[in-house]
Amino acid sequence: MNRRKKIVTKFQKKDKRANAKLHKSNKPGYVSKAEREKLTLANFEPPTFCQESTETDEKNNAQ
Repeated sequence: MNRRKKIVTKFQKKDKRANAKLHKSNKPGYVSKAEREKLTLANFEPPTFCQESTETDEKNNAQ
């Protein structure tokens, strides 16, 4: 019984590993801290102030 059990578990482990290779994880790959910093700097857009809105506000206040 012991020998048979060892053989069965050996094949079960082999099947489990083969099955795991077929079903890849949906988890995204690792991105290093430096790469994350580069991505945030690339996507960062400094805030721009709209001059037109302040000019129209000044005109409305003057009237």
